[in-house]
Amino acid sequence: MRSFRGRTLALIRDFTIDEQLFLYQKTKELKQKWLNREDMSEFQIKGDVNIYIVFVEPSTRTKESFINAAKFHKNARVNIFDAEHSSFNKNESYVDTFNMLTGYGIYSIFVVRTRLEGVPRLLERKVGEFAQRHGIERPAFINGGDGKHEHPTQELLDEFTFLEQNNFDNSHIRIALIGDLLHGRTVHSKVDGLKIFKNVEVDLIAPQQIQMPQHYIEKMKSNGFEVRKFSSIDEYLSNKDVAKIWYFTRLQLERMGEDILEKEHILRKAVTFRKDMLDKVKEGTKFYHPLPRPKIDPEIPTFLDELPLNGWEIQARNGFWVRVVLLSLLGGAVEMECDQSITFQKEEDEYEFIIPTQIVHGTKGVAKEGKRGIKPIENGTVIDHIAKGKSTEEIFNTIVKIRKILKLHDCDSADGIFKSADGSYKGYISLPDRYLSKKEIKKLAAIAPNTTVNIIKGASVKEKYRIKLPPKIYNFDEIRCKNENCITHPKNGENVGASFIRIDDRLVCEYCETPHEYSEIWVI
Repeated sequence: MRSFRGRTLALIRDFTIDEQLFLYQKTKELKQKWLNREDMSEFQIKGDVNIYIVFVEPSTRTKESFINAAKFHKNARVNIFDAEHSSFNKNESYVDTFNMLTGYGIYSIFVVRTRLEGVPRLLERKVGEFAQRHGIERPAFINGGDGKHEHPTQELLDEFTFLEQNNFDNSHIRIALIGDLLHGRTVHSKVDGLKIFKNVEVDLIAPQQIQMPQHYIEKMKSNGFEVRKFSSIDEYLSNKDVAKIWYFTRLQLERMGEDILEKEHILRKAVTFRKDMLDKVKEGTKFYHPLPRPKIDPEIPTFLDELPLNGWEIQARNGFWVRVVLLSLLGGAVEMECDQSITFQKEEDEYEFIIPTQIVHGTKGVAKEGKRGIKPIENGTVIDHIAKGKSTEEIFNTIVKIRKILKLHDCDSADGIFKSADGSYKGYISLPDRYLSKKEIKKLAAIAPNTTVNIIKGASVKEKYRIKLPPKIYNFDEIRCKNENCITHPKNGENVGASFIRIDDRLVCEYCETPHEYSEIWVI
């Protein structure tokens, strides 16, 4: 059996597809038992468990849904944390606050909602380490929404509702996502949440100013989704091939800049349903919305409330059942049958990106007859192929960046830009009597991947390495996530070091998932 105790749901993909489908099956069973007025005690948490509801960002629907779901578990102690009058206002860090709360019980489940992005992942790691130091069972964390990043429990209830509409057939889904796709975290979670369906078609309906971020669209496509984009509902309905599942999101005015707010009325018109559109909608279509919808100019007007299109009321009610079962899983009341011979993916070697390369000739930096070159060195390091193929200006700037970050400006050295045999340019730094540490080579790989490092001893090349972009970049003071709402950003004062994970040739913040080019992470 697979236990979910101590697991964290920071992102929807923290649960495998099989685990999500298991949760939906158990939710279906629980809901049916409630409708039949049958005994539901098998879902209730047993033993000594604290459930903390910690909402640092205001919420009504998600918070109340979780409070009531927690109270379903009669043996658990439910604690509603008063964030407004808490130590957060005394500038205590998130980690210190949750360490304190973890120390009050044998096992705790935290439901957390924050304005800052990446908080649940940070707490999973740092508070988990605290628990291990003190012999306390590792706590579980549930992301109730972190900034404009993700809202995985909303995604769980959404996917359960879509499955209900499909009679629990997960072979195919076609869905239209409508509204503020730029700031709406519920639609961002669908990039991975919709993977429970084997075939996925997504129609993105929003003006360009609030359209889905490109990195999410690229991720949808890499997940095998078919994706189409439309600038308004009118444009969408002008073609006959429309979805039967429509998912609206409100304009998130509180997260918008002045440049977007100035166009609010134009944006709202593009994503608001009207009566004259009714005859263009397919029979059997359902409208969904994570709610709340604005009382003035809502995307789904109130005239739709009593029509068969109304799917958002059942959707909202499903949130209770899904969250009851999620707490059942994390509390250990419900376990999943699974193959005991689970294999785990091998962890990548921290330095696997430093690749030994064949030494073609024994010298480096020799000036060939009739050509320019750097004076050969007896001992030291030669960094070659810097930013090869890029413009000379980019190569020069990369050389300067390498020198600044690796602090190579206070040693006897030389650099230059040379033309290769194939006509492209490359940069070159020669460091007599200076050898780079592995940590420095890792920095170099993150500043200028595809560079060559030559170790010179006795006037000949003894070691040669080709370096790629590292799988993970962290523990460097000079790196920073560009997202100012990330828990790691210095302006938020949480003293959390930035950390990036390589995905293809790009880097993604480990906490808020903001994508970066490798040249963007450095602060010099």
